[in-house]
Amino acid sequence: MVRIALLQLPGNGRDQEANLADGVEACRAAAQLGADIALFPEMWNIAYTPCPEDEPGRTVWVGQALNTEGPFVSHFRSLARELGMAIALTYLERWEPRPRNACSIIDRNGEVVLRYSKVHTCDFSWEKALTPGDGFHVAPLDTAKGEVQFGAMICYDREFPESARVLMLKGAEIILTPNACEIDDNRFYQFRTRAFENMVGVAMVNYAGPKRNGRSCAFDGMAYEEDGTPRDMLIVEVGEAPGVYVADFDIEAIRSYRERETWGNAYRRPAAYGLLPSTVVREPFVSRHSRAAIVADVIPPGERLTLESAMPSGGVVFSDGVEADYLAFTSGATVSIGAAPEAAHLVVA
Repeated sequence: MVRIALLQLPGNGRDQEANLADGVEACRAAAQLGADIALFPEMWNIAYTPCPEDEPGRTVWVGQALNTEGPFVSHFRSLARELGMAIALTYLERWEPRPRNACSIIDRNGEVVLRYSKVHTCDFSWEKALTPGDGFHVAPLDTAKGEVQFGAMICYDREFPESARVLMLKGAEIILTPNACEIDDNRFYQFRTRAFENMVGVAMVNYAGPKRNGRSCAFDGMAYEEDGTPRDMLIVEVGEAPGVYVADFDIEAIRSYRERETWGNAYRRPAAYGLLPSTVVREPFVSRHSRAAIVADVIPPGERLTLESAMPSGGVVFSDGVEADYLAFTSGATVSIGAAPEAAHLVVA
């Protein structure tokens, strides 16, 4: 069994010293429970405190972003080494031009074996102040039970099937998922589906009430017995109360299940999935908040969109109100950016 400790904690807002102290205490409790790895909820160093709208508040918030080699991360690296237990630590990471929402998986020897930054940032919210990650990663983790392939996705990532699918294709056997939002039935069963469709173990930890509603959970991804009888994939589901909860994954059973069952990679038809990597967004899904909000095929040929202003985030606002940090177009579209704001425009041929 591989034991994952779900650290369902309330957090202390932007008080990093208090969050560090509570985190250390929770990790020690996890080690006492025999955990192989302890998992924190999303952006633990500031307990997922939103970026303020005002510039002075934003400056303070950005100033709390951590260097991955700094004392906060280093403290947990030393703790992992002391306890002989891996730790999946989450934090606001210092990055240019904007911070990232990050997770570092630290092995039981205190080495960082995987660094991941949230790919699907919630750009319809304050998370537009973050830099999205650029990919999903998997790394082997040396546990007392042997080497296990771990991947990570963060909160909103789990709402896109591509996240878990890419991790499965890269070899993930268990996916760790820090979270910081309400887990209703739809999100709960959606998460179960990620386990089912990829034959992968998944573990999610959320903040305790009253900050969030808890409901941290884990599924083993094994939907059927050897004789075809359906089985419950749920390992653990908890309530709102703070605590350190454990989820035991039978990794050998998961490997055996993957060898005999039909999901995963063997029967996929990638040649038929041509649209999946497309960056074009079409109605009715066009959103002014999206980082790829301008879409060539909904702009009449020959129409010009003129730049109105620059956004603090580094993107632009066009005169029709559309915002974008980068532009994705079909063939035939051209982009011309001049030195002065009034000279910048988009022309669709």
